[in-house]
Amino acid sequence: MFGLFESQDKKMRENAANWLELAEKAYHFRRDVLSDAQVGELQAQTATLRALVRERAGAEKLKLEIERLEDVLRRTGGAIYPKSALVENVEFFLVAALVILGIRTYFVQPFKIPTNSMWPTYNGMTPETWREPAKSPGVLMKAVRFALFGARPYRLDAPADGEVMIPLLGGGSRVAVPFRNVPGRSWFVFPTTEKEYTLFVGERTVAVRVPADFDFEWAVRDCFFPTATASHEPAGVDLARAISRQRENLSYDGGRTRLLRTGKAVKRDEEFMAFDIITGDQLFVDRMSYNFVRPRAGSGFVFRTGNIPGIADTYGDQYYIKRLVGTPGDRMEVKNFALYRNGAPITGADAFAKNSKQADRYVGYRNEGLLPVGASLEVIPNHYFAMGDNSANSADGRYWGFVPAKDVVGRPLFVYYPVTSHWGVAK
Repeated sequence: MFGLFESQDKKMRENAANWLELAEKAYHFRRDVLSDAQVGELQAQTATLRALVRERAGAEKLKLEIERLEDVLRRTGGAIYPKSALVENVEFFLVAALVILGIRTYFVQPFKIPTNSMWPTYNGMTPETWREPAKSPGVLMKAVRFALFGARPYRLDAPADGEVMIPLLGGGSRVAVPFRNVPGRSWFVFPTTEKEYTLFVGERTVAVRVPADFDFEWAVRDCFFPTATASHEPAGVDLARAISRQRENLSYDGGRTRLLRTGKAVKRDEEFMAFDIITGDQLFVDRMSYNFVRPRAGSGFVFRTGNIPGIADTYGDQYYIKRLVGTPGDRMEVKNFALYRNGAPITGADAFAKNSKQADRYVGYRNEGLLPVGASLEVIPNHYFAMGDNSANSADGRYWGFVPAKDVVGRPLFVYYPVTSHWGVAK
């Protein structure tokens, strides 16, 4: 029984200490706007409660004086006490925002993979196509796919009877479907830029708008030329292969536009192209480790681009992710789809070996930009060299050079969304 009363007295003293702290705050913040009588009343009641705490008075006496101090604070505390529900909610969200900002700045930062330069290690936006309308997901499954994969459906209907044809730009081993940049909205609110592609059905056109970073050629290839798919080539190369195999299917629109005939004839209002865009991998980036250890070759590598002229001049200061392949003083070279570091095949990541063998959908490293056939490149002091795992479709250090050491952000930690085979510890 004695222990019970002692515990109640202790709790009440702790409660009294909190009220005294609040009274001190009200006094210091509001004494210049209170009358002399109000200041005197607040100080007197504060002194009375503080004396009882020092004397280790019992719970009943402390409770009585706390109630008296609360009455004074209600008349003198202003915004300090009592607080409205709105003020308390605002303070809560402000504190939460500061905590999140601190964690993001110094410990862990969320990051979304924007493109497929690191595919298949990490996915940017990728298409999943539905060549048969009957197999296209229904309303309920669309909702499930959106929740799990961030999947957004795109469906194109024929405006008239006719054959589906794809306009083309480029030639040789690389072709592309032409587009124009148009203003759009992200999440129906935030301004963004989209790409608008135009396809032909007979003599009529159909336009489709997709996110700027989405590889529309990939969706075209999988919808209309699945047999042209090559696991070691980007979609544009596969379209070129489709052309080389089916040159009789090339057509021209009045001599102005080169068209690739798909062989798919459709009726008016019939769905002729269906695909979902699966959102890019979203992951947490470890911002702490590189404050204590140096980045090593083979690690995933997140950095800022503001001091890389080849990127900043066009896209400004952004966050990029590549794989770190060269540290200061390393000599880099590409030979027969393999990446060499200081004269030997590079090690430190599974992607290196798979690229050299062109295995498991890895396309192999390419001699491009600063690493043409027979050339090597030495990484300069206080800088790093980064390349994408998807070498055939990656604008990386081969084109814009080195990453300043001061702009290194961190390394991938955990893929938290979407819920695909990539979910889990980052590679």
